[in-house]
Formats: sequence, structure tokens, C-alpha cells
Amino acid sequence: MQIPSHVRHRLALLALCAAAPWPAAAQSSVSISGILDLAVRNVSNEGVGSMKSMVSGSNSTSRLIISGREDLGNGLSAGFHLEHGILADTGATAGGAKFWDRRTTVSLSSKTLGELRLGRDFVPSYTNWSRYDPFAYVGVARTANLVSATPQGPIRAAFGSNANTTVRSDNALQLLLPANPGGLVGLEGGLMLAPGEGGAVASGLAKLVGLRLGYAGKGFGVSAASTTSDNSQTTAGKFRDTVVGGQVDVANVRLSGAWREFKYATSKQTLLLIGATATFGLHEVKASWTQANLSGRVGTTAVDANDASQWGLGYVYNLSKRSALYASVAQIQNDGAQRFVISDGAAGIVAGGSSRGYEAGLRHRF
Repeated sequence: MQIPSHVRHRLALLALCAAAPWPAAAQSSVSISGILDLAVRNVSNEGVGSMKSMVSGSNSTSRLIISGREDLGNGLSAGFHLEHGILADTGATAGGAKFWDRRTTVSLSSKTLGELRLGRDFVPSYTNWSRYDPFAYVGVARTANLVSATPQGPIRAAFGSNANTTVRSDNALQLLLPANPGGLVGLEGGLMLAPGEGGAVASGLAKLVGLRLGYAGKGFGVSAASTTSDNSQTTAGKFRDTVVGGQVDVANVRLSGAWREFKYATSKQTLLLIGATATFGLHEVKASWTQANLSGRVGTTAVDANDASQWGLGYVYNLSKRSALYASVAQIQNDGAQRFVISDGAAGIVAGGSSRGYEAGLRHRF
């Protein structure tokens, strides 16, 4: 069969195009993932009774994640990460006016030099503290119950009721170490800087400097972090957030401990955490004890007697790699005029009273 000349010409052109040297196309990917987590909770606050509710994110914060990565070759890659907190019980946005409230970053990474990351992200002190919390800073037993701007203390003095830098910072630039920098296996850490942009505390703005450094060996790890920030309200100096912690694996049990200090002007809050997580096949058992000690003054108000302690117990049954059932129980005992509470309870706990809570829920990752 004879091929027409115009067809032969087109086949020859295609063959030349296929044989010509073309630049390798960069490999890129975009993914959508997230977590939905709902639990039923009961909280009893001394003096005001109990309240039952359905809550979102008691084992892991409910969220939607869109992320992407482009391989630039020679060990370089570019990427982005958008993370939106969800109140799964109502479908509302967890971050109020901030839709991508959990994280919004763009980054350039090198296997040998590390990662340059820009945008809203977790501050070094929070990253260092939450890794030692068996309850990952969520649920009735979360250590976040004792990190609050409601009572008189350094957080309220530095930020009032506005957004603070105990968890995240806007407008941040981070330099993160690569894996095993300079052949130092297990070394990790990073530096975070954020311009004040006027530092209007009502707008959540703060000038920030943070540093984190740690070492993770086989079965153990230690790390330290410090974050300082100032805003339009911190006229008496900088707000300082310092964390030191470590963990060790003993058979199938991970033991953890951490110390954290918030300090502003003449007021100080110190947290001490002791935790344990035991894993038996599909089962996890968690326990923690946290103490909050306040000292100094906020204005003319002494806060030395306003301390608190919290214990928590939890159980997780992993139905699969993505789904789990869980239950937790916790209690806070306040001293002096302190009023720390487990969230989603009735308002108005008596000074120095106790707050008790329990919950059970289902978590699914997608």
C-alpha cells in the first residue's frame, strides 16, 4: 500500500520532533487532603454546673489542606501549603475572618541547604511544645487549656483579647535546616522572623524573632526553642516564650517532658508537662499531667497565688490508618483566683474551682 506524499511529509515531521532534544519538563503535583473529627463532650465547671455539646477536632483538628510541589531539578523544589480550619459540627470556619487560618505558605527547598518558607505558620516555641503533648494540643486534656489570655498573666498583659503569638505568626519568613545538615544525623531546627508592619495588636500584628534547635536519635530526642515578639501594646518590653523538652522510648511507651515559660514585664507563667503514650497494636493509651505556675504582677495585681494543675487520660482505637475511635477525660484544679477551664463548658466558674470534662469521638483523615 502506497502512502500519500502529504501523509509521508507529516510523519517525517513528527519523527523529527520526537528525535529533537527537548528540555525535561519539571514534575509537579497538587493534592487535596484533610481531617474531619467530631466528638460529644460533657464539661462540668464548679459553681455553674455541666454542659453537653458536640465539638470539632478533639483528636486532630478538623481541616482542609491544599498543597503542591514542583521538582525543579538538582535537589531543588518549590511548593505551597494552604490549610483551613473547620468547625465540623456546624460547618463554620474555625479561624473567623481568616479562611486559611492554620497555615498559608510558599516555599523553596533544597536537599542540602534546607527550606525557605514564607507566610503564616506555627512559631518555633509552639512547634517545640506541642510535640511533647500526648494530646497534640487538642481535646479535653490538651495543654492549651492552661494557655489562655482570659486570666490575668503575661499573655493577657501583652496581647489583651487580641490574637497572640503563642501558636502562629503572620507575615513570617522561616529558614529550616535540611535533614542531617553537614552530616550531623538527627539535628533539626529553624529560624523565624516577622516584621511588625506597624505592630497594631488589634490587627494581630507583631514583630517576631524565633529560633528552634533539636536532636532526634534512635528512641530519644531533645529540643529547645525561644520566641520573642512585640506589638503596639507591649510598651514594657518584649513578650518571651521559651520551651525546653525531651522524650524517650521505653519498649512500646513514649515518655515526654517539657518546660515552657511565658514572660512579659513583671509577670511570668511557667508550664511543666509530663506525658506518656503507650501503643499496643491498634490501641493507644495516653496520659499527661500539666502544672501552671504564675508569678509577679500585672499592673498592681499580684498573680503569685493563681496557679493550676491538669491531668488527662485518653484512649484511641485505630480502625485503619485513616480512621479512629477515641475517648478522653480530664480535670483542672485551680488555686487562688485562677479560672482555667476545659473549653465548651458553662461560663462563670468560681475562682479556684475545678473543671472536669470527658468526650468520645470519631476521626477520619482523607
